[in-house]
Amino acid sequence: MSDSAPGPVTSPATYRVSVVGGGASGVLTAINLLAADREHRLRVTVHEATGILGRGIAYGTSDPRHLLNVRARHMSAFPDVPSDLLDWASRTGRDVHPQGFLPRRDYAAYLQDTLATVADHRLTVRAGRVEDLQEVAGGGYAVHAPGGPQESCEADAVVLAHGNQRPRPLTVDGDELPAAPWHVADPWDLSRLHHLRPDATVVVVGSGLTAVDAVITLLTDHPRRRVVMVSRTGLLPRTHVAQLSTAWVSPVPTGRLTADGLAALVREQVAAAAAQGVDWRAVVDGLRAPTQDLWSRLDLAERTRFLATYAREWDVHRHRMAPEVAQALAGFEAEGRLLRVTGRLSAVADRGERCTVRVRTDHGTGPTTAEGEPVLADAVLNCTGPLTDVTRSDDPLLLALRERGLAAPDPLFLGLACTTDGRLTDPEGRARPELLVVGPGRKGVLWESTAIPEIRAQAAEVAHALVARAGRTVGVGRCRPYAPGATGAGAARR
Repeated sequence: MSDSAPGPVTSPATYRVSVVGGGASGVLTAINLLAADREHRLRVTVHEATGILGRGIAYGTSDPRHLLNVRARHMSAFPDVPSDLLDWASRTGRDVHPQGFLPRRDYAAYLQDTLATVADHRLTVRAGRVEDLQEVAGGGYAVHAPGGPQESCEADAVVLAHGNQRPRPLTVDGDELPAAPWHVADPWDLSRLHHLRPDATVVVVGSGLTAVDAVITLLTDHPRRRVVMVSRTGLLPRTHVAQLSTAWVSPVPTGRLTADGLAALVREQVAAAAAQGVDWRAVVDGLRAPTQDLWSRLDLAERTRFLATYAREWDVHRHRMAPEVAQALAGFEAEGRLLRVTGRLSAVADRGERCTVRVRTDHGTGPTTAEGEPVLADAVLNCTGPLTDVTRSDDPLLLALRERGLAAPDPLFLGLACTTDGRLTDPEGRARPELLVVGPGRKGVLWESTAIPEIRAQAAEVAHALVARAGRTVGVGRCRPYAPGATGAGAARR
């Protein structure tokens, strides 16, 4: 990356890009924008509510036992420099094998350090929550963050990189759980988890990777604690194993695709691989590259069927957990401190500092303790996964975009309506080339849009498109003169 070191600004006119969100999606976008901008035409502003970049929901944890669920060799910030993360780990004294799994907090540090290496006068970081975008006469947008040190700025292009949202509220018979001392609505509120009683019983709702991290935090240092994990499928993420060099490339079907047909293809390929002594993981990993194309070829009805019938099974095989994490969970189950129940909450009764919880299973209201009584819980923790339906989001920016007719949900309510290359589409389906989305907001269009390898590819694609656009527009009256602000490599640390 040394050849992208800053040089002199050769033109007073610049192309201004605002990146909304300073988590992994936003920082990867900023890194790729600055690295691709070899002519130094861009001025990049990252808007992050906290002012601290690289953290977000996924990487904001301070618990070193929360590990990445992708191997280190696949987590570089740059699609064309796969060794970048490993090189950084070596430089900073971290001992990680290419097939190992770094702590999430270390990955946040990597993102911060990598941004600092490309940051110069072109980067500004603004603390404050962006609540509105307004179209500006002549092109571009006014970006409004009320209460920030500078409440608004103008941009020629805006990249929405808001990442995953907090989980959808927990409900029982359609009613949301009350705000109570025992109700932990934010699964990443580690201070709440650490301050529970040493002998606390916690009901964790959900069984995905977030729930796994929560169990690790709750039980590792407290041998008298107990967790009851409740989920509709009861399925835990599968486990990574030692990865061999064997690659399994499945034939990609042509013609009309159906959800049932794709499921049959996967099962056939798993069986064929097994006959050759190849693990099913090689099949799933081999399908990663064509997944977005396969998803795009399913019509809306078939996508709906996939979500209803196959999505959870695919997710637990596709998004796996590190072996050491799986070993810890198995130990907790063997000790009787982790109990998994397939079902859903049927009743939650407030008892002040605690509550009682009943679970409805496929066989009726089943016992969740040895005595068959409801669980007396010190906490109910919401680990049901991120909210994807933007029509139910309390994010003021997403609400404003919809009210202004700039954005709409995708038909499956998995994210925002957009083109495959990230251009936001309005309710009439018109694409906006200077209003883009990177990361989980593209899930409805791409399906695979939440893991770093896919997000960094999107960030690089958007970066090259905007750099090219800057080359066409700088000097023709569209862009504004550059006004220096609080910038420099240190801005990435604020």
